[in-house]
Amino acid sequence: MRALISVFNKDGVGELAKFLADSGWEILSTGGTSKYLQENKIPVTDVSSVTGFPECLDGRVKTLHPAIHAGLLARRDVPSHMDTLKALNLSAIDLVCVNLYPFFDKVQAGLSLEETVEFIDIGGPTMLRSAAKNYRDVIVLTDPGDYAETMAGLKAGNVPAEFRKQLAGKVFDLTSAYDAAIARYLLDEEYPKYWPLSLKKGQQLRYGENGHQSAALYLSADHTGALGGMEQLNGKELGYNNIRDLDLAWKAACSFGLPSAGAGPIGAGDVGRLGLDAGKDAVCCVAVKHNTPCGIALGGTLMEAYEKTFACDPVSIFGGILASTVPVDAAVAEKLGELFLEIVVAPDFDPGALEILKKKKNLRIMKARYAPREDKECIAVDGGLLVQQVDRRLLEKWEVVTKTAPSAEDIADLVFGIRAVTYVKSNAIVVVKDRAAVGIGGGQTNRIWAAEQALARSAGVISASAGKGGDCKPARVLASDAFFPFPDVVEAAAAAGIKSIIQPGGSVNDRQSIEACDRLGVAMVFTGTRHFKH
Repeated sequence: MRALISVFNKDGVGELAKFLADSGWEILSTGGTSKYLQENKIPVTDVSSVTGFPECLDGRVKTLHPAIHAGLLARRDVPSHMDTLKALNLSAIDLVCVNLYPFFDKVQAGLSLEETVEFIDIGGPTMLRSAAKNYRDVIVLTDPGDYAETMAGLKAGNVPAEFRKQLAGKVFDLTSAYDAAIARYLLDEEYPKYWPLSLKKGQQLRYGENGHQSAALYLSADHTGALGGMEQLNGKELGYNNIRDLDLAWKAACSFGLPSAGAGPIGAGDVGRLGLDAGKDAVCCVAVKHNTPCGIALGGTLMEAYEKTFACDPVSIFGGILASTVPVDAAVAEKLGELFLEIVVAPDFDPGALEILKKKKNLRIMKARYAPREDKECIAVDGGLLVQQVDRRLLEKWEVVTKTAPSAEDIADLVFGIRAVTYVKSNAIVVVKDRAAVGIGGGQTNRIWAAEQALARSAGVISASAGKGGDCKPARVLASDAFFPFPDVVEAAAAAGIKSIIQPGGSVNDRQSIEACDRLGVAMVFTGTRHFKH
């Protein structure tokens, strides 16, 4: 019996090779693996002695030879195949243990194109694919986690056909992701003919969106996104709904920038921070429940941003997720400790804050290293995948379409509102006061319902604030994710005290809304950019 072993990851390979050698197998190997086995006193036959051809082209060509691939592909139950091996004086290869050059890692290492290309493995995938095609006769190993079961099967004299098939499937699972990573690296097409996905299982989840649905989390194998870069410091394992909400909360918070990491706002080249004050609006805090914000605010400190976020909806934040763009301090942690939260995510946590938060053993504390990085997002449909650019263009223009222009104090709230509304389910309306959402209406099937919901909520928030000695002035700004085809939203907003509206415009009935604003003394800005989120 013959085995060919050539691995970059040498975990467990010494034990496997020793078992095979002690069981009478001849071991073929190359390069670094051959040297490693010899150093561990395991007898090895060099591949070049089998092929009769030396390694060449700096090791690019070692195993690409008929003596290797005929030995892998020959079917033992086909007499003509075995006769051919005999006539050519070739021997069958019965086990292949190969893992690949670390392209997944090297593509993230900032190397030059020429250097990165050298980590594209050719011989390894070729041997694996040959062995996997002939899995009934050839055991093929890519995962050190399968070595023990393979050795147990060989020791018992039977490696079951179903296990061999599973091992073969793992080959194509690996090589498809490997090839997809290479395609992603080399392609410069925004939407290529085939969509390459290179994802590795990060976690088996307890269940999916509901308890009867199974689920797993897959993370990018060839780059580290925001989620893959997070470190969990406390709490239970993340669930399916936790991950979706965590993703949205972190994206929404980061859309206003990560000052603690020295990073500018997402889309820093646009006018996304027009009117915002670097000191007064330095920190963003977001609360998310059921995959939509239930509070979002800016403040000069985290405490200020948090209190404004909490005030938007003190009920819905219960059991929700909180995201901060700056490290959480002990004072804010004390406030968070008064709530039941599923997750708190931030760039870091002060030692005192961690000590306080860890008292809640189930609270998931997530330390985030990166702002969101993807430029495309995907939605699965039955039999396919919808792929689109991430929505980061805040606005195309800033066009005041009414006789009244927004006041200076309203401009910052308008900019805040249109960015905040981007993360609310459509139809979406956000009522804003002092760079904080005070009323959020989302997920409604018509816009007036969303507006009525947001306006009613804002009135309650301001009333509650006044009852505690806070500012009792009504909110002045309303933001919408889409245009107004009728004047009804304008009329409802004006009746609630709104003085400035921001929306994309573009309806054939824009004139009706503009005229309603002029009649009611409301300023309105068109952005030219819709922000639907279905």
